Amino acid sequence: MKSTLSLLLAAGLLAISSGVQSATPDAKIDKPAPNFTLPDTHHKTHSLADYRGKFVVLEWVNFGCPFVRKHYNSGNMQKLQKMYTQKGVVWLSICSSAPGKQGYFKPEKINQMLKEKGASPTAYLLDPEGIVGKKYGAKTTPHIFVINPKGILIYAGGIDDKPTTKLKDIKTAHNYLVAALDAAMAGKPVPVKTARPYGCSVKYK
Repeated sequence: MKSTLSLLLAAGLLAISSGVQSATPDAKIDKPAPNFTLPDTHHKTHSLADYRGKFVVLEWVNFGCPFVRKHYNSGNMQKLQKMYTQKGVVWLSICSSAPGKQGYFKPEKINQMLKEKGASPTAYLLDPEGIVGKKYGAKTTPHIFVINPKGILIYAGGIDDKPTTKLKDIKTAHNYLVAALDAAMAGKPVPVKTARPYGCSVKYK
């Protein structure tokens, strides 16, 4: 029963997320990733252009979402953040939740939550107007984008192929983010460039 409910929940949220974007996003696979500038939770601004020459992961996040909690409560996301930032990858967590909606928190609260969760992104960026999220076509949390050192978008989609909230599914999941980064960092073609994102719909204005 729980398995069925989880699948129905996932399917429902995916159905909701499919209608989030009405405009065509600027981000396209194998094309230059759209530049942006956003503040982090320490009031420092970050521009994508600042990280040219490095691999960059964009992770849309909402700590109120059960699909996001799956990856943080298990320690999966923190493990990936630590592993890849130690290899020189820039990891930018982005929250496009609007004020008053699920996932929106004041910077001080976010910093506290990041510390409690043991998360270690390069920065947690604030996009309360949803401008960057819509530019990239971010539909769900989590929604992952990978950019290579030349500034080209090489992966966009779900973090893996298990659209559930079950922690145990992480062990058997095929992680698209890991596959994309490992291949690209080794100079090989990205095996899967796009995959359907799953999770809660991004809580735009």
